[in-house]
Amino acid sequence: MDQQRYKTLQEFWPFYVGEHAKPVTRWLHFAGTSTIFVWLLVALLRRDPRFIIAAIVSPYAYAWVGHFFVEHNRPATFKYPVKSLISDFIMYGKMWQGKMDAEVARYATSTKPQE
Repeated sequence: MDQQRYKTLQEFWPFYVGEHAKPVTRWLHFAGTSTIFVWLLVALLRRDPRFIIAAIVSPYAYAWVGHFFVEHNRPATFKYPVKSLISDFIMYGKMWQGKMDAEVARYATSTKPQE
């Protein structure tokens, strides 16, 4: 994983984008983030706060499958939990807007190590 410590979300974002280079990983994140809203709705409709646990766990399950089996990297959540969470919602919004592929292309060369 990276050796530096990102202080701001702006510094972290290119790294985050690089860790989600493959479309399958991004779509797994998208599906997982979408489950948050489904589980929260179920919790509300059933008036059962236990479903909030599923709203927390489910997105990570989807995302980690993408990281461990598709990208073959370690989720940034382990080192940057807050920045990763915020970045996930930024990516989610960009995917809804159809802008995330362009974002990946923008940072593809800047996040690769120089040879």
